[in-house]
Amino acid sequence: MLIVVALRRSDRRAAVDPLSGEVATDPHGSGASTADQAALEHALRIRSELGGRCVAVTVGPAGADEMLREALAVGADDVLRVEGPDPAITITEDGSGTARLILAGLAEPPDIVLCGDHSADRGTGSTPAFLAHRLNAAQALGLVELTVSGGRLHAVRRLDGGRRERLAFDPPAVCSVEPAGMLLRRASLPAVLTARRAAIPVVRVGSLDAPTGTRRPYRPRPKALPVPEDTHPHRRVLELTGALVERTPPKVITAPTPAEAAQALLGYLRERGAP
Repeated sequence: MLIVVALRRSDRRAAVDPLSGEVATDPHGSGASTADQAALEHALRIRSELGGRCVAVTVGPAGADEMLREALAVGADDVLRVEGPDPAITITEDGSGTARLILAGLAEPPDIVLCGDHSADRGTGSTPAFLAHRLNAAQALGLVELTVSGGRLHAVRRLDGGRRERLAFDPPAVCSVEPAGMLLRRASLPAVLTARRAAIPVVRVGSLDAPTGTRRPYRPRPKALPVPEDTHPHRRVLELTGALVERTPPKVITAPTPAEAAQALLGYLRERGAP
């Protein structure tokens, strides 16, 4: 079984210049968000229950290698960094490009994918849904609990109004988790030293397939009209548009009772020839 954790490197303490608006990031304060760390901890626990391999994947520049080394130190079997066609642009606003890059970098389709519900840099949180769509897998988003029982995944999802929804599903599945009380385990000192010397595999995706379909403004379906009988161009246009046809102005019903309003509506329909 292949368990993939999708991580995103972000600056948790970015500073903004009040005069120029320039954003200054600190590489020492950058890394996985608390939600991504919770996803990694869930993946390690699922691997201990179901077996298989746990692979941490990220889309980003070389600065994300330190985050992947931390994943190796806490117990991930393998890591992978994916670079897109343009290294300066590694993610998209809607998450679709990120999902395509992650799957393009993997050698085989994963059985379980875990992500944080939202990234720390105002992410849309749509990448898990795009991953589930491309994998044709079940999706369980916004989870506060995730366990394994009887070979199945059991989860609790937060709903509006303080309600909860319990889910039970089988792989393949894509799950996004909240950092609800889930802390990533500490790495031992030997594991940290070993991870610092590890080489980070990098996959460079030369091009991405274009999204299915094309985007265009909405255009209503044309309405079939009878052919005008007149041959004069001006009269044909008048007949097609109905510009000189007398129309009844709309009527607002202000009956005092519902029964009278219903009678007025029935009378209007009878005038129009309704059966």
